[in-house]
Amino acid sequence: MKFKAEQKHLRLSPRKVRPIADVIRKLTPKRALEVLPFVQKRGSEPLIKVIKNAVASATEKGIDINNLSFFEIQIVEGPRLKRGRPVSRGRWHPIKKRMCHIKVILESKEVVKKAKKVKTQTIGSKKTDTVEKKGKKK
Repeated sequence: MKFKAEQKHLRLSPRKVRPIADVIRKLTPKRALEVLPFVQKRGSEPLIKVIKNAVASATEKGIDINNLSFFEIQIVEGPRLKRGRPVSRGRWHPIKKRMCHIKVILESKEVVKKAKKVKTQTIGSKKTDTVEKKGKKK
């Protein structure tokens, strides 16, 4: 089962976030959350938040953090803010303030078992439970 978390429009250049993602790509999410606070880069904090978000959605489904691994970490370029700096002779030098999108997909090693569907029927004033079986219909 896969669990996804995204952070869009992060005001950091993707060029500065990608090396941090390369450091943690081979680690488990638990180990990455231990290592990232000690990476002395500004992009490590948003990565921690996105990984924590993906881990939280996995634990919400009942998956243990030790059974998770990174399926994909994607740092993609987002929109650019176009600014400029005035220079001599009335000219303008463009400055591109780049943004990035961070996408983390976690994969679980264990398989989640699905529960059987239970239908409740009301007959008169009593409720009865019937278990719906999946099989061939005649």
